[in-house]
Amino acid sequence: MVVQRRKMSEGGAPKLEANVLVLGAGKVGKSALTVRFLTRRFIGEYGDIESIYTHNVMVGGREVCFSIWDSVCPQASELQGWVSEKQLRWADGFVLVYSICDRSSFHLARQQLQRIRQLKRRGSSEKAPVILVGNKRDLQHRRAVSSEEGRLLALSMNTGFFEVSAAETYHGALVVFHELLDMVRDSRSSGKKAVGLRGIVRSMSAVFGRRRTE
Repeated sequence: MVVQRRKMSEGGAPKLEANVLVLGAGKVGKSALTVRFLTRRFIGEYGDIESIYTHNVMVGGREVCFSIWDSVCPQASELQGWVSEKQLRWADGFVLVYSICDRSSFHLARQQLQRIRQLKRRGSSEKAPVILVGNKRDLQHRRAVSSEEGRLLALSMNTGFFEVSAAETYHGALVVFHELLDMVRDSRSSGKKAVGLRGIVRSMSAVFGRRRTE
């Protein structure tokens, strides 16, 4: 859920906060994509360091605070598809990154996506906003995962989908995070409507229940 602070942005609307968890195998460009969005710069080499970044930006005239958890993929193969319940509770939305040059990273993204859907179904009726990202689009000569495979996985799991090159452009990273923000907003709005509808149904049931006993 997107949290609303009391602090007002310049346009008068409450400031929004969105927690974004970035997942994926090692060496697929998770950190490069995240830092590209945060700084507009491309940095190609990163160590296995888990970080949470905070980024304030104006989106559509409204101030938004992104908290982005750049996760590290476990080394143990049996844990690589793991997404912890702590991460699930923290995140409002998810960016799952794979490399189009690495089929195993695509399979891992599928496993992580399945776990997100499984845990979210267990703990909440809301669908978690997720965007699947095929990175390294500039390396077409090394492609091992087709665009169609990415689109079909996204369609089957009801997620957004983009192929980008964090190395080449800032625009791809910008579109990914802004689209996820839109999905988080829609999810929050749908959640409010569902709560309101359940309240109406309960009220109507109570009214008709009294009538039947009168």
